[in-house]
Amino acid sequence: MGESKNSGRHELWYKQPAAGWEEALPVGNGRLGGMVFGGIEEERIQLNEDTLWSGFPRDKANYEALRHLAPAKQLVAEGKYKEAEALVDAKMLGSRTESYQPLGDLRLKFNFAGPVEDYRRELDLDQALATVTYTAGGVRIVREVLASRPDDIIALHIRAEGGEGQATLPDFWADLASPHPFNSEITPDGMLIMTGRAPSHVADNYVGDHPRAVLYEEGLGISFAAVMEIQTEGGTCVAENGSLLISGAHSITLRLAAATDYAGYDRMPGSGGKLPAELCLVQLASASKGYAELKQRHLEDHQSLFHRVELTLASAASRGELPTDERLVQYREGQADPELEALLFQYGRYLMIAGSRPGTQALNLQGIWNPYIQPPWNSNYTTNINTEMNYWPAELCGLGECHEPLIDFITELSVAGSRTANIHYAARGWTVHHNTDLWRMTSPSDGKAMWAFWPMGGVWLSRHLWERYAFRPDEDYLRTAYPILKGAALFCLDWLVELPDGRWTTGLSTSPENVFLTADGTPCSVSAGSAMDLSLIAELFKHCIQAADILNTDVELRQELMQKQLAHQGIAPDGTVREWNEDFAEQEPGHRHVSHLYDLYPGNVISPSSTPELAEAAALTLKKRIEHGGGHTGWSAAWLLNLYARLKDGESAVSCLRRILQDSSLPNLFGNHPPFQIDGNFGTTAGIAEMLLQSHQEGLELLPALPEEWSEGSVKGLVARGGFVMTIEWSGGCLTRAEVTSTHGRSCRFVQHQPLLIQKPDGTQIEGAGLEFETVIGETYIITPLKK
Repeated sequence: MGESKNSGRHELWYKQPAAGWEEALPVGNGRLGGMVFGGIEEERIQLNEDTLWSGFPRDKANYEALRHLAPAKQLVAEGKYKEAEALVDAKMLGSRTESYQPLGDLRLKFNFAGPVEDYRRELDLDQALATVTYTAGGVRIVREVLASRPDDIIALHIRAEGGEGQATLPDFWADLASPHPFNSEITPDGMLIMTGRAPSHVADNYVGDHPRAVLYEEGLGISFAAVMEIQTEGGTCVAENGSLLISGAHSITLRLAAATDYAGYDRMPGSGGKLPAELCLVQLASASKGYAELKQRHLEDHQSLFHRVELTLASAASRGELPTDERLVQYREGQADPELEALLFQYGRYLMIAGSRPGTQALNLQGIWNPYIQPPWNSNYTTNINTEMNYWPAELCGLGECHEPLIDFITELSVAGSRTANIHYAARGWTVHHNTDLWRMTSPSDGKAMWAFWPMGGVWLSRHLWERYAFRPDEDYLRTAYPILKGAALFCLDWLVELPDGRWTTGLSTSPENVFLTADGTPCSVSAGSAMDLSLIAELFKHCIQAADILNTDVELRQELMQKQLAHQGIAPDGTVREWNEDFAEQEPGHRHVSHLYDLYPGNVISPSSTPELAEAAALTLKKRIEHGGGHTGWSAAWLLNLYARLKDGESAVSCLRRILQDSSLPNLFGNHPPFQIDGNFGTTAGIAEMLLQSHQEGLELLPALPEEWSEGSVKGLVARGGFVMTIEWSGGCLTRAEVTSTHGRSCRFVQHQPLLIQKPDGTQIEGAGLEFETVIGETYIITPLKK
């Protein structure tokens, strides 16, 4: 495939090199990540590999936790919440996860003579290509960086254009370095090989008081390697002081492979048998030799995914001719820029393609891009919102394949988590707490109960198993997913306790990271049956029942799950959704988590049409949170965007989007917590899609939360549950035309009240509101508003 005619709308670009990591531009192939700085005298590409973490497999179970479980539940039952919290804090927690690690840097140092003109640094999302261009001494220099999925390498191509005769590049040196202890050597045939080892442990850096927070131990930890090969057109490449010196070349292609000796979450590193450097040499030997072929294979692979979805938000004046950082400044000054909002949507899709592919690790807090040995929050997997948010746009935005690493991740956690369920709680099934890592830690972390004691992580993650089926309804897949759903449900059955009135609740509970005030004003986080606990469990039971019914299995379990009447918290006296089992005052009324609104999004229990009273309570809850400063982190604002989309409040939703761009976007458009967390990017992409298409209420609804400022536009390629690929066009704020293409031959239903005319491929038509019709795999159906 060649260049897209729409590539100009899919570019981030700047007039200067990155001044810091948060301005560099990301490339990735799902496994390898690079941050391209675009320096003139010195270029830096910061490198990551998705299995390079600190640590090694070890037993993190708290064998004493079970001793204190019944006493803690009893204290809660007696209303002694602070005493219960103290017991959990002291006796039932564990240790911190390990940390995602940087691999190193590819560094280039140029020998320039004279000034540089016409500098431009850009990331073309359509081509997944980071480019730097400038003129020096009358010669145009072009540098291109790509991370190839088909060839599994990062490639850097530099060429000289113009000048007198055949232009040559300035002399430059290339080398590799790592923040970890490393060794480098240059082979007789000119390859540079860097090897090293990650820490055996990285301690929590939040307090910063550990005397040796980063621990390297001989023979422990993951080993890594990167191998760099340079191909020149003209000129020479020689070794000099541990670097490669390239002189007099017309163009060069640098190919870089990287690997680790990670052998699995439950196996010691190195037990796979091959050294990382050997793996790198195999990768380079099998990769495309010429840059033209390598780039073409890369484009075809990337664009097969990226081109599935197109979004056009018309605006009176395009600002695409301005650098991205200048557009951000103008946006923050109040100038409308719907094209920038559409760019942010597609950036989230680009980051998912670059960061999550079948067979790779799932996206962590920073995706696959992290420069720190001690990254914020260990750059781990935080399952009380952030890991799930990373994958909210996957199915909806036409990237179902990119969802697969999370499904694999959940599968492994279900195995590891069965031990935690048994040892910590004497329960069946499996559980995960709020943090996990490459080694699939499933026990509580250290710290405080308010974040660490939350055995609902596996329950929330299980939603993604069902969503994978809902969007791509394949019974063969469901047969593999059902045992994991069942295991999560069995844990919940054992975790629930019966109340005197016969209803069931969780006897020991927190609402993620939030704190209430007891009757005497004491801050506390532990009680019984938080709203989120019960929402998650009810949803899991529903999905498990549906799956068992489809697969015609586990009749007795289905009956047991259907008979469990849960003690849902409902609406508080002030009209908001109740978060805890009592009407506690909140210590932080503007808290970033809105866990008690799970049933609105990502759940599907609350909606303005089917549960108007609960929808009104949810809207009031959001209003109060925002009035007290809520939505102040990037990912939290993205959650609010999705919640307002589900309330069909387009104006409030786009207000959240504006806040994301104005307050929570870094110069390279990475989401800012602060610091950088990538979940805000993915949550924003999902939210924009949710404003345009919803399919969670047993049918499809087009343009459910369209704001006034998006009155003209179109979107192509969004996917609805049931397996329907959509094209939607609108003008004057109203639907003008849509197409539905069926991927699984399921019955298609529209839930919106607007009368529609549906034309089938055979020429027959049906019309009306709330239509339902049978579809055929591969056929496309045309929808237009029914004229009065």
